Amino acid sequence: MSENSISFKEQRIKKITHLYYSNPSIQKAIVEFAQNREVCPRYFEGFGKRPDSLQYPGDVFELVKKGATSFHCSEEIWSDPLQIQTGMIEKQLNELRTGWDLLIDIDCKWFDYSKLAAQAIINVLEKNNVKNIGIKFSGSKGWHILIPWKSFPKEVGGERTKDLFPELPRKIVDYLRYEARKEMENILPDDFYNQFKNVKIKKGIKCNNCNEISEEFYSIELFCPDCKIGESKKIRKEEKQNFYCPNCRKKFIIQDTKNYYECNKCNINSKENPDNFSQKIETDLFDLMGLDLILVSPRHLFRTPYSLHEKTALASVVIEKQDLENFQLKDADPMKIIVKNFMPDAKQDEAKELVMQAMDWYRENKISRGETDEKITDKFAEFKPIKLDDISEEKFPPCIKKILKGVSDGRKRALFVLINFFRSIGMEKQELEKNIDDWNKKNEVPIKQGYIKSQLLWSYRHKPIMPPNCREFYQGIGVCIPDNLCNKIKNPVNYVVRKNFAGARKKKIKDNFKNNT
Repeated sequence: MSENSISFKEQRIKKITHLYYSNPSIQKAIVEFAQNREVCPRYFEGFGKRPDSLQYPGDVFELVKKGATSFHCSEEIWSDPLQIQTGMIEKQLNELRTGWDLLIDIDCKWFDYSKLAAQAIINVLEKNNVKNIGIKFSGSKGWHILIPWKSFPKEVGGERTKDLFPELPRKIVDYLRYEARKEMENILPDDFYNQFKNVKIKKGIKCNNCNEISEEFYSIELFCPDCKIGESKKIRKEEKQNFYCPNCRKKFIIQDTKNYYECNKCNINSKENPDNFSQKIETDLFDLMGLDLILVSPRHLFRTPYSLHEKTALASVVIEKQDLENFQLKDADPMKIIVKNFMPDAKQDEAKELVMQAMDWYRENKISRGETDEKITDKFAEFKPIKLDDISEEKFPPCIKKILKGVSDGRKRALFVLINFFRSIGMEKQELEKNIDDWNKKNEVPIKQGYIKSQLLWSYRHKPIMPPNCREFYQGIGVCIPDNLCNKIKNPVNYVVRKNFAGARKKKIKDNFKNNT
């Protein structure tokens, strides 16, 4: 490729990569931060293979000689990053993951306002007693703010914090974004809104109660014509995906779709309170400035400290908090930087208060990621099930007993079986939900609570159906272990009825015998 065919930006950065990355202090800073992280070099336009890692400072320059222009690493910390494979299930990733840093990525096309946003986030962190914070320039117009893994409690609500990725970091970022809005209002210049009076960004409907921007959702009704079952789903506006029947695995048909708005602060929505939502399109303060707090996700990569930025040829430099206000782009000149440590000397459990505040805020506002907040109705009581004298587990068929011990494959199909089996034999709602919850805890990888709740909601709204008939369906999830009675019946419910009838008959004979003697 001739030099003339290479873009100006690519020529500019490649002229300095060898000189810049040959600096031992730069190599050391990148490698030390990248320990136990997945690392991926970037070759101007494209990224290298994944997973990869850096072991020695010299590895940096060797990759640069092959054309690498920057280095990117994971928020997640791994026992061995090279063992990561695409398609790993949650349990496998949890076994490899030893921790994670909270990385807040602030991206704004107006540099001065990105500094104000970073300051607002830092103010919120400090109010939650998080003092040791890593701050670095992204290399373009944004900032990376780091709260190290050491700061977080190792357990939250009885669960290992390392396994709560990305759910817990996302809740914390949502909380920080919410609180930072108020901080921003206090530090914005007086003419801020006048500067943006001609900016037209349509983002949402305003809640008339609190003036916050509401979020748009869709309520969809799904149905499988083959199995005659369905479910209700709540999804975000931008969320597009296919949904499949847990029974036959065929794609659900979408029967009905309705959009509505929900205010996270007031915990109300336009379905129940239509008059509370303004029809005028409003803008969110962060959206107005183009600010974006990128939410964390599994294997998400960010630019390592002191990596170059392809578009600007500036370095992703680490700064002290007191230098944020006066920082200028020229301070990221790769030929003039002084290396500092991006990883702060944090105290153990320093972020405990932040975690608790975020969790409380999340619960109080019922902010859900795909999980429904709709309350279960009492339509369950309208169904009159089979009347049985005793529905103890000892009368359940072998397949149901096997499922109740926990499953590794076919969890959603097993849930479908249990809900319809329990309802068909007349189990009370409270006991049914307790049994489902106990069963889910035994699964190798538990099903998300939101999915279970949505399945229960759909079931309660409709007359129950019998669980699938014996043999093939249960063989498909590895729980078909028939006994002598199984060969005489076609459905697990029939098994319980037979057992119950036989038990009642024996009891009657026994009682008659006692009365006659």
